[in-house]
Parts: sequence; structure tokens; C-alpha cells
Amino acid sequence: MVDFLSAFIAYLTGEKNASPHTVRNYAEDLAQFFSFLEDEAVSLELDYLAIRHYLALLQQHDYERRTIARKLSAIRSFLRYLNREGHLTDTSWNMVSTPRLGKKLPRFLFVEEVFRLLNAPDTLTPAGLRDVAILEALYASGIRVSELVSLDLHAMDLSRSEFIVMGKGSRERVVPLGSFARRSVQAYLLGGRPELLRRNKDGGGEKALWLNKYGTRLSDRGVRRLTEKYIRQVSLTKGISPHSIRHSFATHLLNAGADLRAVQEFLGHVNISTTQIYTHITRDQLKEVYCAAHPRA
Repeated sequence: MVDFLSAFIAYLTGEKNASPHTVRNYAEDLAQFFSFLEDEAVSLELDYLAIRHYLALLQQHDYERRTIARKLSAIRSFLRYLNREGHLTDTSWNMVSTPRLGKKLPRFLFVEEVFRLLNAPDTLTPAGLRDVAILEALYASGIRVSELVSLDLHAMDLSRSEFIVMGKGSRERVVPLGSFARRSVQAYLLGGRPELLRRNKDGGGEKALWLNKYGTRLSDRGVRRLTEKYIRQVSLTKGISPHSIRHSFATHLLNAGADLRAVQEFLGHVNISTTQIYTHITRDQLKEVYCAAHPRA
């Protein structure tokens, strides 16, 4: 089982160009599935009933439908790989349908809430310079946290106010950087990063743009921790995460009249249907339309 998983991970990395985040999720989901197979004494020559039993157990343990669908997707990809490699003959598991997902509106911040968050870091410290640059870059570009932490120094072109990001499926795209974000990143590169780099004995060869307290590449978990810190600091208690800043980016652009196709390009979505979830109407918009149109407003 371990050998099959190792070969599958190598396939994802080498042939499918899957991101480290995707590979990690697949590995974790499959490890959980293997544990189920071991507990139930089921071999890999499994049928659709075993898969349905596993999904039922996940539901009993209160996993969300979206999470169950993701785990099923990982299992299907793995079983398809085994079938293609000649290790699996029974394909009845293809009969198992994906749980229906209700449309879930993304959590986002209003403009004034974003401004409060961006003003939270203490820019008198190297870490504060880094943190405000990260928050500004996330809001200015709408990039994913995984894309942010993978940035190297050479990817940033401040003279053109843009940078190159490697998205899902190793798709490269150019992302704009607003004037506020550009100034924050420049301040970090001049006063923040050099100070953090001093703590890295091999700092001369460090290519990462964003550094942690040890002067090495900041992880996505590190970005989540610092975001949570400032969310608590400015008393935003909506369950906001770094990904919510990406949602806010898209929502604010569309609310201001940006073209849906352009926002799709900014976000790096393959299908425009993925971007359309951001076309929800905010309470502010509804109130504005009401006040402008109703004769007794």
C-alpha cells in the first residue's frame, strides 16, 4: 500500500504538476482511507459498496459534504491510477456519485474592514513590515496563500507593479500589484527582509521573498497564524481566514464594475463558473439600490 501511494505521489508531482498543497491533501486523504481499509480488512480490489460504506462513516463523523467530495475525488484519482497501471481490475467504484454540494457564498470583508486589517501591523518592526506587505499583497492581487508563500525574489517586479505567480497545475500568470501594496513590499525589502535574513546562517542563498523569524521561507501556516493574530487585534470575528482576503478582492472588484472575465484571470480560475460565485450582491449594494429607486426610501 505504501509503495502504491509513493508511486502515485510521484505521478502527481512529475506528470500532473500538482501543487505541494494538492499533493499533501491527497496524501492525507488517502492515508485516512487506507486506515479504513485496514480496519475493515478490505483489500484494494474493492467494489463500490466499500466506497459507499466509507463515505457513510465520514458522514456519521460530521464531515462536511465539500470535505467528503474532496476525499472521494482523491480516492478516485488514486484508483484510476492503479487501474491504468494494471494493479486494479474492478472499476465498479466509478458508480459512486459525488455528494451534492449546496452553493456556499464565500466569506468576505467589507472595504472598511479590510482597511482596519491592513492598518493593524506595527511597521516599526521587521515582522510588522513583512506582515503589512503580505496583507497588502493578498488584497491587491487576490492570490492564494500557497501561491504567496512560494514566491521568490525574482518573481517580483516593483518597477512594473506586478509579479509572476505559479498557480494550480503549474499555470503561470502575471498579477498586478497596487500602489499601496508596492510601497509596502518595497519597505519590507529595504527594512524588514534584511533584518529577518540575518537570522539565517545560509542567508546569502535564500531566494524566498517572505521570510519567517528564522530567516527562512515563511509557510502557509505562518501566514494563517499572522492573519488570525491581526483579525483578533481588530476584532473581526466572522471566521475570516487568509482565503477570505482573496474573496474580498474578487467581491470588491466586481462590486465596482470590473469585468467577470478579467477577475477570472486575476484569480487564476480555469472555468469562469468558479468565478461567478463572487457575483453575489452585498447588503450595501442592496441598500444603495433601494434608496435610489424607492419613492419613500
